[in-house]
Amino acid sequence: MKFTQKRQTFDIVDGVTFAIKSRAVKVTGPRGSLELSFKHMPIDIFFEEGSDERKVVVEKWFTGGKATASIRTCVSHMENAMTGVTKGFEYKMRFVYSHFPINVSITNGAKRVEIRNFLGEKVIRVVDALKDTTVKRSEDVKDEIVLSGNDIDAVSRTCALIQNICAVKNKDIRKFLDGIYVSAKSTVVKD
Repeated sequence: MKFTQKRQTFDIVDGVTFAIKSRAVKVTGPRGSLELSFKHMPIDIFFEEGSDERKVVVEKWFTGGKATASIRTCVSHMENAMTGVTKGFEYKMRFVYSHFPINVSITNGAKRVEIRNFLGEKVIRVVDALKDTTVKRSEDVKDEIVLSGNDIDAVSRTCALIQNICAVKNKDIRKFLDGIYVSAKSTVVKD
């Protein structure tokens, strides 16, 4: 069934400003700013009339079925950006090994992760952090790194790159569980 119009609204939290221009959204907050582009989505993004630019409306005309899901996707991206510029995102990753201890060094101004001695291999695995993501060692927990940044996409994709580069090849992965895995997800600013 086709709908003439579907829309979803959300409130902008205090301390955050939005700038909307032709489906390009700039979200600015106390931790910095993020730019999102929704030019590939056939949707309308604007401020609700009479809301003094504190309510954002995302709407889509003549839609139905799965195409309607793009509205909620767009709203979720903007809400994640709001959380990022106010609280930030923090992912914790733990090293898992049975025999050969994984040696991780953080270089290039907390932007590069170098993984050595994975399964006793001599090759050095290198992952560069995306965008504003920073990597540091955990102070209180052994064999743990903490990735933090404002953009949830950049932080989570950096974690995925680190996990994927430590994939065990040509062995039974039920037995060889070595790797670096995400253990916790939270915000930098705790409530």
